Amino acid sequence: MKILIIFIYFLSTVYSYAIEKPNIDNIVFLEKPKIYKDVIFKDIYENNLNISDYEGKLLILNFWATWCAPCKEEMPSLDILQKNGSLQNLKIFPINVGQENLKKSKEFFKNLNITNLEIYFDPNINLVKKFALRGIPTSIIINKEGKEFARVIGSIDFNDEKFIKWLKFYN
Repeated sequence: MKILIIFIYFLSTVYSYAIEKPNIDNIVFLEKPKIYKDVIFKDIYENNLNISDYEGKLLILNFWATWCAPCKEEMPSLDILQKNGSLQNLKIFPINVGQENLKKSKEFFKNLNITNLEIYFDPNINLVKKFALRGIPTSIIINKEGKEFARVIGSIDFNDEKFIKWLKFYN
């Protein structure tokens, strides 16, 4: 009986440690994950993409613009996060909401040496409204079931060890 109690205690402490939230001030955790219908945006070829096509993947929708200084600050760490070998199930969608053209967006990526991310657009700012964004950068984190469970408001270092450790649990 004592062994069973010790085993249960061990399991519960390991589980609670594994999902411990990172102590990063500008991450908001949703008590009840939220699902959105028709989260559609465009790739550089004007093709529509829908996050429902990526169910089973951990997604980060990062909303940015070329004129946004904090976006410029965080984009290199987001680029490195995309190629993190321990997060193979992660797909990052940097979505430009600044209504800039492709040329300006490509220059932005080139100047920051962004090589692991593709450019996406929300040309009519529908997603800004759908996610009730209050500013950029904002990153919406969506679990494998297609539900938003957290968001980052403002810029962060996406290569922060605490953040990556937490994200691995959902990968």
